[in-house]
Amino acid sequence: MRLDDFTTVWVIDFEFRGAPGERRDPVCLVAHEMRSGRKLRVWEDELKSNPCPYDIGPDSLVVAYYASAEMVCHLALAWPLPCNVLDLYAEFRVETNGRELKTSNGLLGALAYYELNGIDAVEKDQMRDLILSGGPYSPTEREDILAYCESDVIATGQLFNAMSSTLDRQPRLSHALLRGRYGRAVGRMEQAGVPIDAELFADLQRNWDGLKGRLIERIDTQFQVYEGRTFKMARFADYLARNNIAWPVLPSGQLALDDDTFSEQCKSHPQLLPLKELRRAMGKFRMSDLPVGSDGRNREMLSMFRSTTGRNQPSTSRFVFGLSAWLRGLMRPEPGHGLAYIDWSQQEFGIAAALSGDERMQEAYLSGDPYLAFARQAGAVPPNATKQSHAKEREQFKACVLAVQYGMREESLGRRIQQPTAYAKELLRLHRRTYATFWEWSDATLNYAHMHGKLWTVLGWELHVGSGANSRSLANFPMQANGAEMLRLACCLTTEAGVEVVAPIHDALLIHAPLEELEARAEQAQELMRQASRIVLSGFELRSDVKFIRWPERFEDERGVVMWDTVQALLAELRDEGRKS
Repeated sequence: MRLDDFTTVWVIDFEFRGAPGERRDPVCLVAHEMRSGRKLRVWEDELKSNPCPYDIGPDSLVVAYYASAEMVCHLALAWPLPCNVLDLYAEFRVETNGRELKTSNGLLGALAYYELNGIDAVEKDQMRDLILSGGPYSPTEREDILAYCESDVIATGQLFNAMSSTLDRQPRLSHALLRGRYGRAVGRMEQAGVPIDAELFADLQRNWDGLKGRLIERIDTQFQVYEGRTFKMARFADYLARNNIAWPVLPSGQLALDDDTFSEQCKSHPQLLPLKELRRAMGKFRMSDLPVGSDGRNREMLSMFRSTTGRNQPSTSRFVFGLSAWLRGLMRPEPGHGLAYIDWSQQEFGIAAALSGDERMQEAYLSGDPYLAFARQAGAVPPNATKQSHAKEREQFKACVLAVQYGMREESLGRRIQQPTAYAKELLRLHRRTYATFWEWSDATLNYAHMHGKLWTVLGWELHVGSGANSRSLANFPMQANGAEMLRLACCLTTEAGVEVVAPIHDALLIHAPLEELEARAEQAQELMRQASRIVLSGFELRSDVKFIRWPERFEDERGVVMWDTVQALLAELRDEGRKS
């Protein structure tokens, strides 16, 4: 299609209010039709008593900036979603991804990038505060809100005109409409929200301050690294020395204590997991930050297309999957319902195998256990080796595969598998020898990126590569970014099929359904995820695993089990003390 093929092009914007965690409540709508010049300004009472006033059919194009917000408003009003959505936020991200910007990714930033005028940022903040105050609004305030909403529509229309020449070609327009389609899926997922055990959450909020001190007393017994509520680096260094644990250091010589380093070290030393969770709990996290609505759902903006690879990047303090692993135990299906956590099996390995055309790598993936298959192909274990008979070797070759995916060098891999650097170096050499076709493709991709300054996915997500780009990130871009494409497509297919997807998580979907429908819905979602993989990978199919959580069970992340059990025991103690007093 071309833009001229659409009979109408509607630029729309809603203003809405809503407390954190609650569903959005539309306040007004402004819409301009770009061809005829027709304008609509609709206040909330008319919005809620009438059908959608603009064409949303297959011959019409609906344009917005950050379209998922408009899709949520459609759902709140029980309006059907538009057939064709063009999200200029997503297209601005494609146009500028990887480039150094002097502007933000918001509407004002996009306008500045194209040297267009928009509303003053201070005025914008003031109007948003007025809208979120909840009303009632005076006649003057009502007119001010409508005028503010219309200013954004006018600005979005100007942006559409500025970007049209770039968008109005194939396959760019088809890819743009697919990204707009994902905005519809995000709207459905944000509207649904993740079910939370609201009663337990309220209990944790009430007792959180008292719990923190007891958590240190209970967990730090085995580590002895806290002084009061303060983590002491010198004590931690002593603990590492006593337990003969090698730890990465900063250029300054101090221990690296960031979350990523702790997470990586916990993979080799799982006994550190409770300490990692304790440090996060004692940090900046506040239990009150997690927005939970009156219906017991955690709702937070998924921040689609925000990362360099095009993945969602929701708040780490306001989205339940961004919290510490133990807090995921707050997720619980509604009575009579269940959750299904469906994740692609070894997704990045499968993507690498398919995109590179490495037949040995594809064979390893299709075996069902690519890690053991790699060990067999490399000649490190006999052909009849099993997961049980050669568990240690399998774990080492698994670590090698993951190291390749994340650009890890032999020193880091050696620490991960607790083996000498020379041994880790040999594992990496075996990977290069066994999967020579993959490495030829990967090296060529990296060379192309540096020479031509650009990489892209099969569905058009682009990365502009500067002179200072990180080679490890570039090498991993095809797997991560095409994985993001696959997830977006799976979200579109499942939500359009009526599956209640309550959260997308990196390489997984979390769905919610009545217990009598749960397994059938999960099977349906798995088939649609397979379909998404076939589309992205030219027919190569990725399998998925499913984990069921049936009421009254709750979600469990094995990395947070010790911390969760400890918190529940301490919470029970506080309740008992409260009853006695």
